Amino acid sequence: MTVRHLSTAVEARIDRAARRLLDAGHQPHRPVRLAVTEFLVFGAKQAWACTFGALLLATMVVVHLTVLPGARNDVLTVAAAAIQVAMLVFGLETVRELRVVLVFHVVGTVMEVFKTHVGSWQYGSDGWLVVAGVPLFSGFMYGAVGSYMVRVVRLFDLHFDRWPRQWLLVVVAAGIYANFFGHHFVWDARYVLLALVVVLFARTTMHVRVHRATLRMPVLLAMALVAVFIWLAEDVATWAGAWAYPDQAAGWEPVAPTKIVAWLLLMVISVALVAWLYPQVRSAPADPAWRHDPPPPRRRPSGGRLVHDDLGARTQTTPIVFSCRARRARFRSPRILSLPRRSAPRLRGLESPRKRTPWPSSPVSTSPPPSTTRAVAPGAPALVSSRRAGDAPHSRGSTRSRAA
Repeated sequence: MTVRHLSTAVEARIDRAARRLLDAGHQPHRPVRLAVTEFLVFGAKQAWACTFGALLLATMVVVHLTVLPGARNDVLTVAAAAIQVAMLVFGLETVRELRVVLVFHVVGTVMEVFKTHVGSWQYGSDGWLVVAGVPLFSGFMYGAVGSYMVRVVRLFDLHFDRWPRQWLLVVVAAGIYANFFGHHFVWDARYVLLALVVVLFARTTMHVRVHRATLRMPVLLAMALVAVFIWLAEDVATWAGAWAYPDQAAGWEPVAPTKIVAWLLLMVISVALVAWLYPQVRSAPADPAWRHDPPPPRRRPSGGRLVHDDLGARTQTTPIVFSCRARRARFRSPRILSLPRRSAPRLRGLESPRKRTPWPSSPVSTSPPPSTTRAVAPGAPALVSSRRAGDAPHSRGSTRSRAA
């Protein structure tokens, strides 16, 4: 289920156990059972990718119900750091993925410090593990988003087709990040940036490997779905008292649905960071089995054939008989070696197979047709041509010298 060369050791064992469970017994051949199997595997992979965020959200609920208000922020910070260390120690994340999570942690903490000072939302004032009045666990929430991004790339072996120009994506992502700060002082350009995001990713599709099926999904739809789930998790976190918006000061109420737009724009920044740190996801895979487009028409040129190499390109090759022993083995089991036409070696013992034309059978006469003879001057040796019309030339010359 996971990509073998990218999965951790623990995930490789889980993957083998899941494959034994799914492949055991009778294989589902009905479309409904196949669809249900792929849907369940898709949900299981998504839940596994959300491990960090789900554990952090469950910790917020447990701390809200069990810990006194004066120590909640510090307990959440220690618990978030313990979850991150445990995921690294138990092989649920790699060191490279940890670097991505730290980048998200720093980017999110800087924005949290600014947003709390301008009054966009507020945290509790208790605790010692704070930076400029912001609890340190706030950065782990953005780290949970980064953890989900890198894990979903690995679990689903994500590749993107028609990826936009990288410099355009960097410019749009930088504009989105700057607008998070600047809309408090100048005009809010979030909807203009949203329109640019739609234009930028309108033709981009995502290849998602589930179990046996490989799906294609528009990137805009995927980012919108992730933004909706983050908005739902934000409702649970604000109910647990992790932070509060100004309209929740008198009492808890659901977060405004307009926050989905902000989370969608944040997903663009997340996608830009992951594509920068994992450049291989920016191109569609070269495996032809991933593509749903019909293969190009195959032409058969004279004296060769077209084969598909590992990179999907078509190469013209010429069949060569490799007679490494005696010539009598040619008609029993010839070893065919396909080499490029221009790079075929001209070695003694290597010759191209020719199509042998059988003698015409006639019930009246079984003698072969006379060969074509050219008249020569008296006294000169006669050159009798051994080529007839329609015959292939000999391998060691087209004519032979014979006595008249």
